Amino acid sequence: MFSHYGKLCTEFYDFTKPVGKSIDGDLEYYVERLKHVKGRVLEAGVGSGRFLIPLLEKGFVVHGLDYSADMLESCKNRCKSRDLNPELFEGKLENFHLPNKFEAIIMPTGTFCLLETREAALNALTCFKSHLMPGGRIIIDISLPYDFKVGDMNTSAISFPNGEGITLESKSIEHDWVQQRTVTHIKYEKWKDGKLIDTELQRLVMRWYGIEEFKLILHEIGFKNVSISSGYVYGKYPTSPDEIITFEAELQS
Repeated sequence: MFSHYGKLCTEFYDFTKPVGKSIDGDLEYYVERLKHVKGRVLEAGVGSGRFLIPLLEKGFVVHGLDYSADMLESCKNRCKSRDLNPELFEGKLENFHLPNKFEAIIMPTGTFCLLETREAALNALTCFKSHLMPGGRIIIDISLPYDFKVGDMNTSAISFPNGEGITLESKSIEHDWVQQRTVTHIKYEKWKDGKLIDTELQRLVMRWYGIEEFKLILHEIGFKNVSISSGYVYGKYPTSPDEIITFEAELQS
């Protein structure tokens, strides 16, 4: 019934979040935190390359992993148009096996929260651990559902030069305090000359974690030297629920 980051979602995402677009300073923050990294970097949940491509253009050796074939195809095309040829892999974050190990694995802008279950999140962190070089580190953003209200509806629309356009309608469905997740239904509709030509329905689950809870999870998985930052200011402990929270941790030897 539901798509998973399909063709229309990818088109909408590419238009609203173009390559190099920094969201609240995330790109600049990660560039600064990775400045001493000389080896391979893995962006888990790479999407269509908004983040990966500027890192490549700054000289980082970045590979990408994503579950969505449509997102990866867009990423490949965007890279090709810029004469970039990174290693891109299709697979689930909770059970991937890649041929290389990495000096850093990153998940900016709350992508980690898209892992729907605690089990999937723990498996993903375990996969990250097994794909890190000795002394390697992870940098992961999470967010809190500070403004989520069941029943809220939002609509938006974008127009393309060829006369086509996509409308988006999202509805907040569920806020589960026990399972620590929210559920949103998103409907994409593509139009041309006033006629509906395609549609796509997505179920978006976001899982959140308490700040100290996530720190404990990282320790239990086997990471050390866990730092917590917020608002893309390194070392600033969160003071407001609307701040993106960034965790950085090293592989425990």
